[in-house]
Amino acid sequence: MASCAHMTALAIRFDLRNPEFAGVSTADRYQAALEMSEWADRLGFDAVILSEHHGSDDGYLPSIFPMAAAIAARTDNVQIRLAAVVAPLHDPLRVAEDAVAVDQISRGRLMVVVTNGYVASEFEAFGVDLKDRPKLVERTVHTLRKAWTGEPFDHDGRTARVTPRPYQDGGPPLELGGSTPAAARRAARLGVGFFPALTELWEPYREECVKLGRPDPGQGAPIPPLGIHCANDPDEAWAQVGPFALHEMNAYGKWAAEAEAATGYTPMEDTDMLRSFNLYLMMTPDEMVEHAKQTGYLLFHPMMGGTPPNVAWESLRLFESDVLPRIR
Repeated sequence: MASCAHMTALAIRFDLRNPEFAGVSTADRYQAALEMSEWADRLGFDAVILSEHHGSDDGYLPSIFPMAAAIAARTDNVQIRLAAVVAPLHDPLRVAEDAVAVDQISRGRLMVVVTNGYVASEFEAFGVDLKDRPKLVERTVHTLRKAWTGEPFDHDGRTARVTPRPYQDGGPPLELGGSTPAAARRAARLGVGFFPALTELWEPYREECVKLGRPDPGQGAPIPPLGIHCANDPDEAWAQVGPFALHEMNAYGKWAAEAEAATGYTPMEDTDMLRSFNLYLMMTPDEMVEHAKQTGYLLFHPMMGGTPPNVAWESLRLFESDVLPRIR
């Protein structure tokens, strides 16, 4: 991956929620994500991040690898980070093969986060028991590692082989996503990176790594805001984008409440309440420059909650013209 010329790390994320009230076709939203990925690549962003869920009322991206492949074909340098693949819902051999294809298309720019998942309706639809999640995630990690050698290996008593080998020697970097201390410790035990839902989960991961004699991963990075939007008038931006941010918060919050999962999302009554929590930031260019200097990281989620592409582009273009030249 090409090194970036700026001090501030930059990433852009898509989950492609598309609620009816957005008034946008799914095809147009997918096309916008591809165009925004090209834009991010051209400007030297570090990563495009994709997420998946299944059977969501608002059409949340259900099939992460085809979208990753499309982005890989439209970009040259940006890392394509899958955060995350809900491992228990997938055949691990198929995940291994799909990842190899994207890794080859991207010439080694793929990074994969696998996670337990927590949405009961998804597991019911796929015929998977929620209590089997930890062992299925571990099975996936072990399978990916063996599969990405390109050599035959034992898979549940059968001989399996995944060809061709990945572009990256040993396969794409692998992390475990999670929202519990148990998940953090599991990642350390498996010898993979950890992608925490909450900042405080990094310490159990770090402690377990040290306890097991693995390299100390160091201090964890702070969790960025759930969404940032660049606008000359933040109040106007809240009126325009706020309903979509609220939709996202409540959709995730409903899943989290049902699962009793600590994901950082909780149902909110209205946009005023949401705004008071400072989880979504509508910033002027000057404020965004200052935020970038303080945190060293900007994570854009431009179509958060179903924000229409034209509104998302207004934010991205303003960032390009009034923020980016000042943080390189």
